[in-house]
Amino acid sequence: MSWSAHVTVATVVQQDDRFLLVEEHSEGFSHAVYNQPAGHVEAGETLIEAALRETMEETAWQVEITDLLGFYTYTPPMFPDRTYFRFCFLAKPIKDTQQKLDTGIIRATWLTLAELQNSGRARSPLVIKAIQDALNGQKYPLSLIYEHPFISPTSNLEA
Repeated sequence: MSWSAHVTVATVVQQDDRFLLVEEHSEGFSHAVYNQPAGHVEAGETLIEAALRETMEETAWQVEITDLLGFYTYTPPMFPDRTYFRFCFLAKPIKDTQQKLDTGIIRATWLTLAELQNSGRARSPLVIKAIQDALNGQKYPLSLIYEHPFISPTSNLEA
C-alpha cells in the first residue's frame, strides 16, 4: 500500500447561527454527506485562491476570507493510504451568485451545528471540529501564511 498526501482547503462561512454546508455524494459513502465547501488545491493556486474557488464552485456563494481557522489532518478509516492536510479558513458571505454547482453537489444549505450533528451525515470529524473551533472564537491572521510566488521556468526565457 502506498501512502499519499492530499492538500485541501475548506471554508467555514457563518451567518447568524447557521453555517454554509454542501450536501454531496462522496466516495466511500452510500448516502449523501455534509461538508464545508472544500477541495484540493490546484497547481499554481494559493491556498486562499483555492478556498475562494472551491466555495464558489460548490455553493455559488461569493465570500470574503477573513481569517485562518486552523490546519487539520485526517486519514479516513476506509482509505488508510490517504491523509488529507486541510487548511481551513473563516469567511463571511457576500452574495449568492446562483451559478450552477459542481458535479456531485446536491445543494448548498445553511445548518446549525446541532442540525448537522443530529443528521449524523458529516463527511468527516473535521466538519464538526471546524465549526466548534469557529464557535469557540479560534482564528489566526492570514499573515500567518506565506506563499512564495510561483515563477515558471520559462518566464526567464521570455524576458
